[in-house]
Amino acid sequence: MADIAISNVTKSYGKTAVIHGVDLAIRDGEFVVILGPSGCGKSTLLRMIAGLEEISGGTIAIAGEAVNEKEPRERGCAMVFQNYALYPHFSVAENIGYALKVAGVAKAERMRRVREVAKSVGLEEYLDRKPSQLSGGQRQRVAMGRAMIREPKVFLFDEPLSNLDAKLRVQMRLEIRKLHQRLGATSVFVTHDQVEAMTLADRIVVMNAGKIEQIGTPSEIYDRPETLFVAGFISSPPMNLLEVTIPVRGEAHAGDIVISTPAFLAGKPGAAAMIGVRPEHLEISAQGRFSLQAEFVEKLGSVQLVHGSFAGRDFILQCPATQPVAAGQRLLFDIPAAAMHAFDPATGARIPKVQPAGRQNEPVAA
Repeated sequence: MADIAISNVTKSYGKTAVIHGVDLAIRDGEFVVILGPSGCGKSTLLRMIAGLEEISGGTIAIAGEAVNEKEPRERGCAMVFQNYALYPHFSVAENIGYALKVAGVAKAERMRRVREVAKSVGLEEYLDRKPSQLSGGQRQRVAMGRAMIREPKVFLFDEPLSNLDAKLRVQMRLEIRKLHQRLGATSVFVTHDQVEAMTLADRIVVMNAGKIEQIGTPSEIYDRPETLFVAGFISSPPMNLLEVTIPVRGEAHAGDIVISTPAFLAGKPGAAAMIGVRPEHLEISAQGRFSLQAEFVEKLGSVQLVHGSFAGRDFILQCPATQPVAAGQRLLFDIPAAAMHAFDPATGARIPKVQPAGRQNEPVAA
């Protein structure tokens, strides 16, 4: 087991920079998920930790030792790939035990450890089968078993669940989390799937365009997004965002619509802001000040998502499945000021909740 320290790490391909001065500290035994859209640099960062990509600048240290110049096999990492990367002509047992065979471990000891690992990932009955005789989930377990048998200090997962169907992804998420709890090894997991990140991570690293946007626990990322990108990217359905101007105390204008804003924005008359509110935090009632005509309704079991247009933008309301809603129906709702997030549209940064002058003795929500 080991901590990982990434200090001012950069990566360029020729004149094209893809990783821009990343700093990240991963604690010993922690499960960290690197989350971001395709092309943001998350897999490149993971491959640099593994030693599969050269670092253009900066330092990566594992267990307090810089590994920039070390070969992948010398870093104490095991990697689970998206495409499994199994030997098709080997049996399950041979795939799992191959690293030990190369290392010269005696056959009896090798098979003992293969059976032990196979039991931990539920493959005892499949040791004689070839990968072509296995399901996608079973093949992913073989890849995990092959990584486990090396007893690595660090597990690296490169979008390992993206090729599985929805049911198997849920099952494998549970198995990966159980594996981490059992082994206690430091784990770094790359994905573009928000659900995977929120359910697996001790902490999430949100990346965009080769930079880290925010680092925090799943609750911190969800409850307090630090940038517009994080606000729009995290959660499904995404946060509703409205561009507003603040001409008078306590109000903002989104086109012709006047919205009551949080107290901390009252000191910014004339300023522009992006107001964000999650669909589940909107209050639907017959006395609502605002209205939205349902253009499309997604029925998701216990809840339904009502899509429409508000203040010239796509907008989503969430309501219980017990409340009948049909396309064309108009719903009334309110936007609670306490549920609003505010961002600077020029920089994308969160606007901090600073108490307005003259109201210093009143509590302000974090």
